[in-house]
Amino acid sequence: MPPSAPAALADPDDDAAEAPRSRLREDDRETVAACQRGDRQAFDRLVGKYQRDVYRLCYRYVFLKAYRALGRFRGDSSFSTWLYRIAVNTCLNFRASRRPEAAELPEALPDKRPGALEGIERDERSRRVREAVTRLPEKQRATLILKVYHDLTHEEVAGILGSSVGTVKANLFHALGNLRKMLAAEAGE
Repeated sequence: MPPSAPAALADPDDDAAEAPRSRLREDDRETVAACQRGDRQAFDRLVGKYQRDVYRLCYRYVFLKAYRALGRFRGDSSFSTWLYRIAVNTCLNFRASRRPEAAELPEALPDKRPGALEGIERDERSRRVREAVTRLPEKQRATLILKVYHDLTHEEVAGILGSSVGTVKANLFHALGNLRKMLAAEAGE
């Protein structure tokens, strides 16, 4: 491991590291209150205001882990595959350390506009699919997310997950089959 990380990679857990402001400002209080009343545009304002800080914190964690592990990079895969694997592992580890939230944003902020039935139905279908994806076994879930949501090739997914292309195809096949079964069972309830 190199002796000291570049300043841009200061440990996000260090007190000296730059972190998003934690105090709730008065304008944030008003925006949060608007969100709680169902104003989706208010939440968009919060995302716009804080997404750069949140993104910066996340990418610093990933790059700090990569920097610390550089001595173990053997070059068996491309650097991007190796780095992406670190990012996937970081997300999976974070997810495993936390319990999923009980309510998702679409439920917390219902669309109160008249004539929004189609949007509500679409949101409900999306919510059911997302919820079903969370119930898939970890390998199937990771394979599905990388292949479908990130539009990676079978080979790229195999490199990231450290498995064969055949295993990726099998996991994807089983993931899609399990999703169909879960969603069909819900529809029959």
